[in-house]
Amino acid sequence: MNDLSSEPCPEATAAASARQEPGDSYVQSFARGLSVVRTFSADAPAQTITEVAERAGLTRAGARRILHTLQHLGYVEAEGRLFRLTPKILDLGFAYLSSLPLWNLAEPVMEGLVQEVKESCSAAVLDGSDIVYVLRVPTHKIMAVSLGVGSRLPAYCTSMGRVLLAGLPPASVPARLVSGPLLQRTPKTVIEVPRLVELVDQVRQQGWALVAEELEEGLVSLAAPIRGRHGEVVAAINVSGQHHRTPPVVMLERFLPKLRAAADEISAMIGGRG
Repeated sequence: MNDLSSEPCPEATAAASARQEPGDSYVQSFARGLSVVRTFSADAPAQTITEVAERAGLTRAGARRILHTLQHLGYVEAEGRLFRLTPKILDLGFAYLSSLPLWNLAEPVMEGLVQEVKESCSAAVLDGSDIVYVLRVPTHKIMAVSLGVGSRLPAYCTSMGRVLLAGLPPASVPARLVSGPLLQRTPKTVIEVPRLVELVDQVRQQGWALVAEELEEGLVSLAAPIRGRHGEVVAAINVSGQHHRTPPVVMLERFLPKLRAAADEISAMIGGRG
């Protein structure tokens, strides 16, 4: 397979050249503090100062000062040489979620959809080249990876990701696609940028996305957009199932009308239009 994702495209080059260096309003110490927080993950829940410094690209002294500041504020705790995040760090994410009534409005609609289709339903927003889960109503465990609020997945090979990419100005899609790694996650994963652009264009025209076994073998996912009052895509919701239980043709026939109705209902609640 000719992997075009490794070749820079004109749109991506233009986007990169358009980026500006941080100005006087850029607070470098704050940015470094966020980089330290982001070093913690499921793969690295507890780290030494040296490990944090390496992951964040900081000096050991710089990482130490930031960790001790976060510890003083209650966002980090220490056990011997190891540091780990505390539950207080969730306050930062919940501040975002609670500031948007969309999620409170969407949850009962999504719960009703799950009762109808007997499959998991999630909502996500776009952040860079990833989607970030903001709400999830699970049924069966259908994925190898555990998903919850705040979980991230690549946009290019997920149904919600393609819906959210389709909500961007078409000219900006190629640059967004190549802003993150395009990995061959399964034999069916599409990683060629021109083909991905075609798929996103198709989603933009039809108003929904179906992705079968590109993120994970056996996983089929169907997504639709949630729109704001000006018709802009503000989020996406999906239903996911296993290929052996709900193959794509079955999912389109049985789930698509219900999914689109739920998305339109949520859109109407926030003053948008489906």
